[in-house]
Amino acid sequence: MPTKQLKSFLDQSGAEYLCMTHPPAYTAQELAHHGHIAGDRVAKTVIIELDGKMAMLVMPATWRVHWARLSQVLETDFLELADEMEFMDRFPECEVGAMPPFGPMFDMAVYCSEALTRQPDIVFAAGSHTESIHMATRDFLLLARPIIINQGFIRPGTRKPAWMARTAKKIPQPEFRDTLTETYQDNPEPADSWELAGY
Repeated sequence: MPTKQLKSFLDQSGAEYLCMTHPPAYTAQELAHHGHIAGDRVAKTVIIELDGKMAMLVMPATWRVHWARLSQVLETDFLELADEMEFMDRFPECEVGAMPPFGPMFDMAVYCSEALTRQPDIVFAAGSHTESIHMATRDFLLLARPIIINQGFIRPGTRKPAWMARTAKKIPQPEFRDTLTETYQDNPEPADSWELAGY
């Protein structure tokens, strides 16, 4: 059963939902595996600190945060992943890492990836690692009242920009001559040394 707070929140809204029990899922990807559902339909809740306040960031389980871009989108210079020890008290009924994505329940703003809103239905943790909720995306949006953003995330399989690509350049090796020290001759450098171009 979902946490009492979550169940009360959902029941009062009149929204239809299905509660599922499964083996422990400590990541959103594991939840997708146990629920036999595509990762794009599993909502991952990330707690962030935005301008000194806690907020929720909700995205598909398969996506990652592009922190620099997200900072630009939210027009802030202070954005970081919140420390679990600092927000545990905000979710007294929830296990760490299993917070449901409903900011209004916890007096938090919610920022949601547009990609998640395109799914017909979603699954998310119900306050524990062994229970999850399956509900229509439209109902989630009505209850969570998120701010929808379409940038600040990295899609799965996205290639790095060309300027970030790793390139390898072989460094010419010195020839062994009589002038080399005895120590160097006893412990020569490997035949193949590589230098990675700037990241």
